[in-house]
Amino acid sequence: MALALFDLDNTLLAGDSDYLWGRFLAAQGILDGAHHERENERFYRDYQRGTLDIDAFLRFSLRPLRDHSRAQMEALRARFIDELIEPIMLPAARDLIASHKANGDTLLIITATNAFVTAPIAERFGVPHLIATLPELRDGEYTGEVEGIPAFREGKVIRLQAWLAEHTRDLAGSTFYSDSHNDIPLLERVDHPVAVDPDAQLRETAQARGWRILSLRD
Repeated sequence: MALALFDLDNTLLAGDSDYLWGRFLAAQGILDGAHHERENERFYRDYQRGTLDIDAFLRFSLRPLRDHSRAQMEALRARFIDELIEPIMLPAARDLIASHKANGDTLLIITATNAFVTAPIAERFGVPHLIATLPELRDGEYTGEVEGIPAFREGKVIRLQAWLAEHTRDLAGSTFYSDSHNDIPLLERVDHPVAVDPDAQLRETAQARGWRILSLRD
């Protein structure tokens, strides 16, 4: 069985779940709306430019998990998934996942967005395996810190290599779908890299290297 790897934000989703989660929490009064919106926008622009300080961003994005109870945040997350994520789960993405499942491929979402936000999204897509940035848990509550290596840029490659070793798998016949130039390190490792509704830098790279370019939004 070959691996079918999927980025999540702006690939399977018509939006960014991490960014939307912050806006949702601000709208609920969990965060200082104006301040959080400014910082959220700044980090998102840095991500798009390829200049994101991932450690600074994670300290920012995981703070609500540290400052509020796990039960409260899980209740808010359930609303968030229903209200903001379900409407941006692309039908063509569901079809793409279904086609790989029908082929007998092993399905895996690999995303820099933290697992607290993304685990239920992977479940809704019917994808059984997830590699995501892991928020640290201590005594049943989140600390606001990261466990291990964030699944971002080269970190995705490192985390995937660990997953492959754990599951006694390799990348023979593998496909990876992503929208972002931040994922070029992993796109270079698979047999079938696919640029999905790519940003300008990834589109240029895909065209230069002869990678497939796909839209799930047309």
